[in-house]
Amino acid sequence: MGMRQIVEAPVVIGSHSWVRRNPKDCSLLKAAGRGLLSLPIGALLNAFGAIVLGAPIGIKYLARTAYWSLLMSLFTFVPAACVFGSSRIDWQHFVACDKPTEITDYMIYFPAYGAVVGAWVGAWPMPLDWERPWQEWPICVTYGSVAGYLVGLLASSVCILLYVKRPTHTKSD
Repeated sequence: MGMRQIVEAPVVIGSHSWVRRNPKDCSLLKAAGRGLLSLPIGALLNAFGAIVLGAPIGIKYLARTAYWSLLMSLFTFVPAACVFGSSRIDWQHFVACDKPTEITDYMIYFPAYGAVVGAWVGAWPMPLDWERPWQEWPICVTYGSVAGYLVGLLASSVCILLYVKRPTHTKSD
């Protein structure tokens, strides 16, 4: 799981830094720096949330929880930090699940929400007493979050295509 994050982190940070808000005020390197800084912060928040919601605690599970938290941080916090930066209003809209208004909102909201919902749905077989190796922490949750992220990417792509093709209404005299 660690190799996937090593490959995915530069792709996510680079691609989302390229479409940052206010490119005149924020350089590409500054947006990438925000993405790198948000990776461990988001991982800590995700690990805390996972433990509060019932993830196993212990030395045996520490590395697994850290890898899963880094993956979820790449799916949720890093893209938002690269694009939104420190804009409090944009973060409030993101956390409050407001309706996306711009193309970049679709790029951030749907994949992030898809990853969270996918992780939540992926967790349902873990407490069942089937004693299968794929039921161990965080295998189900990881597959669910990756599947949810991919569904979110597909949904955001469709919404972006519909947003771009949407007719604009101009006021005529």
